[in-house]
Amino acid sequence: MLLQEPVLRQDSSRNGTPKPPSLSFRLRYSPFLAQLVVIRRCNLSCGYCSEYDKSSQPVPFEVLEERLRKLRELGTFGISLTGGEPTLHPELPRLIRKCRELGFLRTGMISNGFFLRPELIEKLNKSGLQEIQISIDGVHANETTQKVLDNLKKRLQALKEHARFEVTVSGVIGASPPEEAEEVVSVASEMGFTPRVLLVHDSNGQLKLNSNEIKTFENIVKRLPKSWKEFSNYRKRLVHQGSSPFKCRAGSRYLYVDEFGKVNWCSQTRAVWSKNLMNYTLDDLREQFYRYKSCHATCTIGCARSASQLDNWRRQPGFLARNAH
Repeated sequence: MLLQEPVLRQDSSRNGTPKPPSLSFRLRYSPFLAQLVVIRRCNLSCGYCSEYDKSSQPVPFEVLEERLRKLRELGTFGISLTGGEPTLHPELPRLIRKCRELGFLRTGMISNGFFLRPELIEKLNKSGLQEIQISIDGVHANETTQKVLDNLKKRLQALKEHARFEVTVSGVIGASPPEEAEEVVSVASEMGFTPRVLLVHDSNGQLKLNSNEIKTFENIVKRLPKSWKEFSNYRKRLVHQGSSPFKCRAGSRYLYVDEFGKVNWCSQTRAVWSKNLMNYTLDDLREQFYRYKSCHATCTIGCARSASQLDNWRRQPGFLARNAH
């Protein structure tokens, strides 16, 4: 007798909380994290970024609510609202409240920080935001980026004084002189935020660093908390060996849902594979969990890697054969 996978249990009431699949299925295949694009427009034009435009309208609240319900029905554990720049969405606090009402275990957002004044921070507090991630490219503005400490110190101070949610600040290597990333990490630590280091990747999610940037990366990693440093080993391998193979579970453990409602493996593979979220099924989660992704070895997409990490011990057809040395 063949055992059947648990079926999706849907709530017939549109206003009710969607019923996720069984706990057994969720632990095996459901997304640990889904990133949901709420607006593609951004107030900045960073030279390395391919994830924004200057004209898109906000995705309507009702459409986003429908997508959030679908993600909940798929058993998604955590949600991150992103863009573009999500603070440009006029109903951002309402969206966050909806995420909390729907029962996601973790509700966060990614922002460039430019609009994080005390008034908005207090609204985010009241809405139930649990985490915000801000990446800062350096200290002084240049032709590549305006997302620098000179422009963001007041916003960081406002977060320090008002935020009741976790704040993660990442120093970015690759858009400014590398030593500026060290100063960003130092400021983040001094202000009581969670410090991280990120590496600029190209439009295909691939890494390109020079020797000075590599040295700076190593210096910063030594200063970061051990729990993060242990996970950062994949970046060390990328920097020194050029590759760091892993069993990518994107499309299952990690979903990137663009402004059109398409599920993608990540922001950098939107032209490679996608499927409409509203047509996404438990079978899709299971299929993508086992699907081999050829871009994995040189991938710099931290969300995809972190969401895949716990399942590295589980099989993925073709992985060992294609990565045998």
